[in-house]
Amino acid sequence: MAYVTEDAERKPETPAEEEGTTGLFTALGKMLKRLRERAGLTQKQFGELVGYGPDAISAMERGVRITRPELLEKADDILNAGGLLKDAIPEVEETMRRARTRHPEWYQGYANLENVAVSLYDYSTMGVLGLLQTENHARAVFTNRYLPLDEATIERRVADRLSRQQLFERWPPVECSFVMEEALLERSIGGPEVHAGQLQRFLHIGNMRNVQLQVMPTRSPNHPCLGGSFTLLTPKGKEQVRYMEIQGYPRLITDREEVRVLAARFGIIRAQALTPFEPLALIEKMLETL
Repeated sequence: MAYVTEDAERKPETPAEEEGTTGLFTALGKMLKRLRERAGLTQKQFGELVGYGPDAISAMERGVRITRPELLEKADDILNAGGLLKDAIPEVEETMRRARTRHPEWYQGYANLENVAVSLYDYSTMGVLGLLQTENHARAVFTNRYLPLDEATIERRVADRLSRQQLFERWPPVECSFVMEEALLERSIGGPEVHAGQLQRFLHIGNMRNVQLQVMPTRSPNHPCLGGSFTLLTPKGKEQVRYMEIQGYPRLITDREEVRVLAARFGIIRAQALTPFEPLALIEKMLETL
């Protein structure tokens, strides 16, 4: 398998940009923002009415996250759009069917599998998994990257990362299990305010019915996996695969025996980690001290 760094030269545009997806959702985002402001609602207030957080609403209004048909349906009534947003639903649905994922070419293989996943298990050590990051946390990660990235690249990568989080909005829901090292709860990426937002994000994700969020305590005397982070993913109708990145070098593994070993190791990690209820209490306590 060929290994390609994340910083390898990218094709001129992402597939979504080539197919016009960016323009469609940028226009819808501007329309949504204008209607929301006309209704006198903040992003937080509007998000509560349609079932999304303020970060997600902000991303939709800037066109960096897909405005899904079900949101347009609700928003049209809430914002008294008179059918304007509902009329866009057929085009959105068609665009979603045509569009491929908004990710660099080297990442497309895994991203395509993630788009049809029925289960996703992840163990994270040094950094918060992209699926769990807030917009501000993601921006801080890319801004502090060495070698430095230009502003356009940072914004593009933040948008790509946020677009993946629509995994949590699918129905039927994707079965998810996340285990992270306790140090990730303590690492204040982006500063106290950004960190507080990230902890709130953990609480939100951890309370989803299809998600188990666990923490491997630093004090644990035993540890079955000191070799780094990895993800186990099962695409619909296919066998489970393993994905990992080390210093920007990605690797997708389909060998049954290698995947079996990692799956067994993940089971041991889950058994030794805090139960799903304990991390939520720990996070709430940490938020009180910020």
